[in-house]
Amino acid sequence: MRDVSIAPISLAPGQAPRYGGDPVRDAWLLHFMTENNLDHAIAPEKNASPEQLRFMVSLAPEEIYVPCSDEMFSHLISERADPLVVAEYDSRLARIGRLIDAYVPDAYTAVKIRSLCELKYRQAMTRPTLIPSRLAKRLCTIFLTQSGLDDPYRERKRACNRRAFAFIQSEAFRTMLYACPADLPGCRAIPELRFALDMLELRRLLLLGSMPGIWDGSGALPGREALDAAMNALPADFARLEALLDPRRSGGGLKILFLPDTAGGVLFDLLAVRTLLRLGHRVIVALKDGFYYEAPTAWDPDGDPILDAALSGAHFLNDSRVTKNELLRIMRENPLTVISDGTRERLNLYRVSVTFARAWKEADLVLARGRLNHRRLIQTSHLFTRDVACFYAEEAGGLRLDFKPRAPSARSFTEADITAKAEEIIASMRAAKAAGKSVMFYSAVIGSIPGQTKTAIELVTTFVAHLREKLPGTCIINPAEHFEEGMDADDLMFMWEKVQRSGLIDVWRFQSHYDIEKSFGLLGRGVPPVWAGKDATFSTGCTKEMHIALSMQARQPEMQIIGPDPEKFFRRREYGVGKFCDAGIDCR
Repeated sequence: MRDVSIAPISLAPGQAPRYGGDPVRDAWLLHFMTENNLDHAIAPEKNASPEQLRFMVSLAPEEIYVPCSDEMFSHLISERADPLVVAEYDSRLARIGRLIDAYVPDAYTAVKIRSLCELKYRQAMTRPTLIPSRLAKRLCTIFLTQSGLDDPYRERKRACNRRAFAFIQSEAFRTMLYACPADLPGCRAIPELRFALDMLELRRLLLLGSMPGIWDGSGALPGREALDAAMNALPADFARLEALLDPRRSGGGLKILFLPDTAGGVLFDLLAVRTLLRLGHRVIVALKDGFYYEAPTAWDPDGDPILDAALSGAHFLNDSRVTKNELLRIMRENPLTVISDGTRERLNLYRVSVTFARAWKEADLVLARGRLNHRRLIQTSHLFTRDVACFYAEEAGGLRLDFKPRAPSARSFTEADITAKAEEIIASMRAAKAAGKSVMFYSAVIGSIPGQTKTAIELVTTFVAHLREKLPGTCIINPAEHFEEGMDADDLMFMWEKVQRSGLIDVWRFQSHYDIEKSFGLLGRGVPPVWAGKDATFSTGCTKEMHIALSMQARQPEMQIIGPDPEKFFRRREYGVGKFCDAGIDCR
């Protein structure tokens, strides 16, 4: 076997890692991804697909998303016992050690857990390519499974919330939050003054939520002077955030995904959320799915009456794989929605739930508190599909806020945009029926065969042209003719469902293997092996459409369904998240 020298790779500052150009470099990156258990191909049940990841991160071809700061990645790729990496590993092990000391009274169990964690630590130290937060996740999982505890910090978090709530009820808090500014901002109209006062309240709440002395038990409560001093040192990026939040500029309100940080501070975050709601915005608050130290979880309100009251009126969405249609409906009906991010670790976009990924994609702004979120979202060369604002407390006091605009290449189709396209198609169908034509909808394989999307579009376009010649009295809707660059499968399914449920379809034809063979014949080509025997049942999108077709036929018995037997569709799983290729047959 040829000897291959595998040297550590290097990246220029601000350069995102990507595959291509150097096989050894590609091997190292694959090694890094698999060592951190982040590769979708190896663990698809745990990690987001590339398509789901693109809901949140703007990735160039072959670019890899790395869930850590650029600084940390530059140290990890050295594959040496870098002092910074060692210090991070040591701090994770020490934190687990403190958990064991505090919450595992049985000596035998404590020694077993500590020894197992040390073995995992030593394994990571052998070739330090493991992201420190991934090591922390592994150690925390060992602790939780071996100790039998589900949330050792439950009482600690409740105490933080109690102390924060007590401060919120105090006269000192009301004075600090609601005192008039020394100089009222000059304004030409009442709405300007109203917005300026709302922003003043929001700034004060974000500042107070960054002062842990209020809830950590130290009794270091801030005074009015400290708050005023911090207000005078607000970061420049806050003006960009204010401009974005102004409902007069945002056309009636934004959809905001809010990521809190810790217990105690979350109560100030939720007061800030109420201010955002008053401005007309809609907010989704994402909590952790399980124990992650002081971070509030989706289950905390069940046993914490203070947090439960702070979330009064919120809609709790417990479905981890909600569809785009359902998510948009919930957001329309509920100004405040609470979801789980699907993880119990630091923000890791590979491991977040489908619901979180869709919430990110549908949001106009991601607003995140905390230094750890700042490292993952701001201190990285990756650009995201949505505007991101991150804020946290400076060690010297005051608030730091950094704003990262969405990637220039990230195109967003709003619900109104997609609905307008659907209404345009529906209007053409209605006009056809008024002219005495029948309406046929043609469902076909488009992207369910990897690498064959271009061919699939060519086949369906050719066959629909053939049908239009044979059926001049029929208006045939060909979905391939209405694709717009930048639309993903979520956008398309949302649009087509509106069209399909319009009640205007007379014949719904699903692509058969005969249609495919005829299409290749019309093109003067033989059927390639990859297309042999294929039909609409090989498309997970068509499977979803068959469900819709049957539900519409139940309402309109005169509507005809032509094509493969519906039963053949239902071996399929739900269509993939934001992807055109097949989710695969579930053989269980």
